[in-house]
Amino acid sequence: MRTTFLSLMLTIGNAASLLAQEQQQENPPGLVELRVNLMFWTLIIFGILYFMLRKWAFPAILGAVEKREKALEDALASAKRDREEAQRLLGEQQQQIEAARGEAQKFIAEGRAIAEKMRGDMIEQTRQEQQAMLERARREIETEKERAVAQLRREAVNLAIAGASKVIEENLDNSKNRQLVEGFLSSLPEMAPSGR
Repeated sequence: MRTTFLSLMLTIGNAASLLAQEQQQENPPGLVELRVNLMFWTLIIFGILYFMLRKWAFPAILGAVEKREKALEDALASAKRDREEAQRLLGEQQQQIEAARGEAQKFIAEGRAIAEKMRGDMIEQTRQEQQAMLERARREIETEKERAVAQLRREAVNLAIAGASKVIEENLDNSKNRQLVEGFLSSLPEMAPSGR
């Protein structure tokens, strides 16, 4: 179809140019001279060419142009949708990152608070244990002191009884009794005075 159309166009074009050349050779035309024959054939050829272009070429060309235009519009719309989707996804991702960052900060703050509380609890527990140990040590010291005082009293009583029995056994005079008790007391090892 196209080859037929192309050959017809070439034939008409050649015929018109041959007619024009033939007339030019017979009498050269002036610049403003009107030639009806050439004008008639030019209009006929233009009409046929226009009809043929309108019938077969223009629909194909317009169809291709419209198809291309539609493809470009679709590509632009798709690019716009993709860009909007990318912007939306980027916004969501940024929100998720910010939420994760906030949550991480919250976890860090909670961890610090828990660590501080544990540290404070451990310090308090250590203080309480120290106080308990000090109190226990004081009680033990006091108990040992009371035991030592009681032991000392028992020994003093035993010594007094022993001294009294010696005095009674000898039953000597007053000066002799005094010398005997003083000698007995001097033979005892010296004791540290109590803190009372």
